[in-house]
Amino acid sequence: MTARLKEKYKNESTKALMEKFNYSNVMELPKVEKIVINMGLGEAKDNSKIMEVAVEELATIAGQKPVITRAKKSVANFKIRAGMPIGAKVTLRGQKMYEFMDRLFNVALPRLRDFKGVKKNAFDGRGNYALGLKEQLIFPEIEYDKVDKVRGMDIIFVTTANTDEESRELLQSLGMPFAK
Repeated sequence: MTARLKEKYKNESTKALMEKFNYSNVMELPKVEKIVINMGLGEAKDNSKIMEVAVEELATIAGQKPVITRAKKSVANFKIRAGMPIGAKVTLRGQKMYEFMDRLFNVALPRLRDFKGVKKNAFDGRGNYALGLKEQLIFPEIEYDKVDKVRGMDIIFVTTANTDEESRELLQSLGMPFAK
């Protein structure tokens, strides 16, 4: 079974993008390559239990086991040594990526307080989009009673688009709720 958003991309988005940007070949079309979900856990240096709980929550949200990221350098001011675990990340591709996007756009983001849409200017100049969330509670998979601490995360949409305009149009056609 293919994901709903993948079908939408194939059937609707491709035609709209071909017309708007005058592509001559289907291979020129921008597409979402991967989604990286990153959770920085600076407080994990003091308590290793925090890392275990956060990794478990991230695995529940993404549907895939996260990788623990470690410090590259020692920073005395932050009391961090090289090699200490300071975060977790997940890279989603293919089927899981489309399913996550669908849940994010249609279920999680509308659950945010005073949600009027995501910022239009969070592109990096090369067609990638970064979205920061302040809490993991907006995902329905997370049980509110079991959450010990509210943690934020960064969600980066990596696309094959060359410009921000192409990327914005691609994400909008897939259903990303941009602010008006």
